[in-house]
Amino acid sequence: MKNRSSADSGTDIATPLDERKEEVGGLRWWIIGLIAIATIINYIDRNALAVMWPGIAQDLELGKEQYAVVVSVFMVAYGLSQSLSGGLFDRVGTRMGFVISIALWSVAAALHAVARGLGSFALFRALLGLGEAGNWPGATKSNAEWFPVRERAFAQGLFNSGASLGAVISAPLIAYFYEIIGWRATFLLIGALGLLWIIPWWIINKATPDKHPWLSKAERAHILDGQSPEVVQGDVALPLKKMLKYKQAWAVILSRFCLDPVWWLFISWLPIYLHDEFGFDIKQIGTFAWFPYVGAAIGSLGGGWLVGRLIKSGWPVIKARKFCITLGGLIMLPALIASAFVHSPEEAMIAIFVALLGFQVAIGNIQTLPSDFFSGKSVGTLAGISGTSAVLGVLVTTWLVPVLTQDSYVPFFGMAALLVPLGVGAALLLSGSSKPVIR
Repeated sequence: MKNRSSADSGTDIATPLDERKEEVGGLRWWIIGLIAIATIINYIDRNALAVMWPGIAQDLELGKEQYAVVVSVFMVAYGLSQSLSGGLFDRVGTRMGFVISIALWSVAAALHAVARGLGSFALFRALLGLGEAGNWPGATKSNAEWFPVRERAFAQGLFNSGASLGAVISAPLIAYFYEIIGWRATFLLIGALGLLWIIPWWIINKATPDKHPWLSKAERAHILDGQSPEVVQGDVALPLKKMLKYKQAWAVILSRFCLDPVWWLFISWLPIYLHDEFGFDIKQIGTFAWFPYVGAAIGSLGGGWLVGRLIKSGWPVIKARKFCITLGGLIMLPALIASAFVHSPEEAMIAIFVALLGFQVAIGNIQTLPSDFFSGKSVGTLAGISGTSAVLGVLVTTWLVPVLTQDSYVPFFGMAALLVPLGVGAALLLSGSSKPVIR
């Protein structure tokens, strides 16, 4: 059998994986690129309901309260699946894990085309949430497998930029197709995208870096030598009860509980906000709603690039992460406060642009912390648990939005601003020293 030493030395061992001798340069970037594309599809499927809701609500005689119920059902399923998906990816690996997740959510997205009311929308959104949740622990685990420590934040930034780009693309794309073919056919169309994605993923992601036949010796050494021995060799997940004894685990869990709702407030409610506050129709929503997510994409890439530069210059990994988390919070907080007092849609989009930029600088580094603190199969488990925690926070804010926005959206933005120091503070105070957890 081939082990790591034989793979690194280039020894020719006749296995099926060795039948093809071609090497693909920068294979790790192909892997994270495909995950970023999956994330774009994820957000197109997810945002379609929000963008088309004014039209759907009119056709089916549904209101803001029913929309909150549908979003809540999605988030409950999404939250449960975060922990389940983390364990799934640890058991079956990232290759098969992504296939299962994206197949489920793509079929669920297509099923929206036959929805007839609140009950059917809730059912299909639950299925969508069960599938889409796997994208995040799967990406974190794949990042830990395919990238050395110093490159992980930038890789995470590329992945997160897929979320931002998906949000950028979804509003005008969905609005365009809605105008041409209606909301039912649009759901069928976007459901097909994920099923097509499975084909290149299955072909390219043949194995982990220690076994992949297309990986050059130089890139394999670059990846494996830049990881801790536990990441390369450890294959036993830390028991959950033991993991939760570490304050570093709670740094990720609590910071995501507080900060993730900021993102979801805009993902779920920005089109509704534009409709309620400025009287926008679906075409106008498509024209405006994409712009803030350009800021999110800049924050994703910029935050990853910055922490990589700091680590390369000699900063300890955890210290560099904490600096960028703090920076993201300092950008986010004043922008959210300003968003509450805008007087035009243009001003609103600029303020939210800055807020989401700061959010992604912070969250990209928070999402990378599981692979900094722990190793091996524990990474996917902690990523899944923290994702569930994030969803619980989102549920609380989702239930509050219809109450807070009866007369004005000022309390909506005030709630988002309040969450920032809570989330950043949890990450900073509980992350401990600049050393990873030793197990």
